[in-house]
Amino acid sequence: MESILLKLNFARWAAALHLVLFILVSNARSEEEPFRPGTGKFPPIEKAHSYRGELVFMDHANRRGSIRIQGEGKYFRNKPHPFAMLPYGIIRYHNAPSQLRDIPIGTVLHARGFLPPDPKLSAVPVLPINNRNKTAGYSGKGTAPAENHLILLEDEPSFCQREGKIWKLQEMELQNLAGKIVARRESKTGGTKAEEETLTFDAATRIWRGREKLLVADLVHEGTWPESGKKSLDDQAVLLGITWRPTPDGVFTRFHVSDVWLDDLAMQRAAHNQTETHKAFIRSRWMPGWIDAVEYGKFGTATVTATLFGGMDDSLYADFKKGVSAMMNPVENTLKHTHGAYGPRHMASRGSVLEVKKLQGKAPLGSSGIQVRFKTDLILEGIRPGRVVRLCPGSWPQVQIPREEYLGGNKPEERFPTPDIFPKY
Repeated sequence: MESILLKLNFARWAAALHLVLFILVSNARSEEEPFRPGTGKFPPIEKAHSYRGELVFMDHANRRGSIRIQGEGKYFRNKPHPFAMLPYGIIRYHNAPSQLRDIPIGTVLHARGFLPPDPKLSAVPVLPINNRNKTAGYSGKGTAPAENHLILLEDEPSFCQREGKIWKLQEMELQNLAGKIVARRESKTGGTKAEEETLTFDAATRIWRGREKLLVADLVHEGTWPESGKKSLDDQAVLLGITWRPTPDGVFTRFHVSDVWLDDLAMQRAAHNQTETHKAFIRSRWMPGWIDAVEYGKFGTATVTATLFGGMDDSLYADFKKGVSAMMNPVENTLKHTHGAYGPRHMASRGSVLEVKKLQGKAPLGSSGIQVRFKTDLILEGIRPGRVVRLCPGSWPQVQIPREEYLGGNKPEERFPTPDIFPKY
């Protein structure tokens, strides 16, 4: 009996050791071989690399920019790190759909990124796969990950609401309408308390309460905050907008509060305003998606099946209905239109929507889960399986988009503008 027990214990120990080794090897492999998205498939968000930092540059027409990423070292020394949005990448600002052009420079954003799907077509520098583990001088580790093609980019209130988190204010200290707030970002459902973080604020910090827009001076005037000194805030639950400001010597990573939303109504109004801005933008630039299949007919006719990208307001998807007229135009991975000399409708394939279908199961991030079948009598070269397109139902307005937002004749040299775009005086 004793020998049997020894054998059983040894077997259990060996199985446990095997599991530990498997986890260690798997983790090591994931560090060595980060996930690279494939063509025509939405990548699993679980395999994305996460980071956070300040937006310091944007090229909105090409859906790319730079973030000063928070790492292990001195934040102000971190070089701006370039990123590009994947064609199905989602941007959220004030917990609403957004474009890069809507987000102020300096806003601290949360990013989820992958390696470039096709390095030859990358709109930003392609880095060594293990770059996230490299240490750069005073910046430390983690400030230049190779995963610079983003599936999700969101500001602080968007991140908190998606993750079910809230900021709880501990205390504030005020002098001359500026000061510091001590707060914790925690789960709304409770649990383990997060570490306290000290953030700065000043006279320009916006405070939103219901339908009111207030300043620090208004809270002082009504007696909510003292004119000077400290005040306990007793775990007051709020949402924060966060930026970064240069800090005094010796303080290398301290963020700044740009906005405070004191209640749900205030945040809902901010989200509504941003949603309306985004809806108007998409109606003028068309809905992005990619081609799943093309059934070719005679003399240029074709039936095209496309999946619409996600992250938009429901009312935009609702405009795609069976029987409505529609247009489809090929676009580049930056979502720039590639056919037409003066905007998307010039050379677009015209036709009608045959079917709108909701795909089964939960749609992965990047996908709407909505598939559209479109019949056209003149298919364009760029409308092929795996390619990205934009679609427009007939009810949307037909406007001319600015020159920097389309290629015109599909000229590769126009993909990213050179100094030649500037006028000669």
